[in-house]
Amino acid sequence: MPDSAASATTRRARAIEERLARTYPDAHCALRHRNAFELLVATVLSAQTTDARVNTVTPELFATYPDPEALAAADPDDVSAIVRPLGFQRRRGTQLVALADGIVHRFGGEVPQNRRDLVSLPGVGRKTAHVVLGNCFGVPSLTVDTHVGRLAARLGISDKTTPRAIEDDLAAHFTRDGEQTNWTVLCHRLITLGREICHARGPECDVCPLAQLCPSAPGEANAASATSLS
Repeated sequence: MPDSAASATTRRARAIEERLARTYPDAHCALRHRNAFELLVATVLSAQTTDARVNTVTPELFATYPDPEALAAADPDDVSAIVRPLGFQRRRGTQLVALADGIVHRFGGEVPQNRRDLVSLPGVGRKTAHVVLGNCFGVPSLTVDTHVGRLAARLGISDKTTPRAIEDDLAAHFTRDGEQTNWTVLCHRLITLGREICHARGPECDVCPLAQLCPSAPGEANAASATSLS
């Protein structure tokens, strides 16, 4: 991307961030949790399902297995029975027990606080690690889920197709004077917008707070964006 185009994209990114902050000041993680262990488990469970569905099974799961030690000692079939409503219950049950066993026997029962160790655990990828690091350990982290990836493309922040490449573009444009913005909160705000307004099918551009900043918006909003940020 030419320098002038990159600068225009960065200016748009800053305007987007400011407007999102005004629109969704209280955006937060939708997965219910009380600690890093619970968020890690819930995030692993959220693969191929929704946060809302995960929240329907985790109260029983955490009441039955309140810590890594309890889950590591569990019968995978019993865990599978609890998470059955999410589908793929056998794989999920086995994975969660292995995850807890790794925490207990490799990390002394404590959820690791760095990405390298987190992604070494069963079922934990870069996105899951970033969710835990950002929400539990205060490490600003970009979580590129389906919503964030979709909005990054529509808002003209990234034309990449892989989560890691999209993450790199977001990091470049949402960094000010060499300092990271609050990437964790930014992602929560983008996710909220994606869930409520900028749907995969039929985005509601007429009520979107970012319409005037979005190159994908139809009609006058798009023209206003091009004029004000060129």
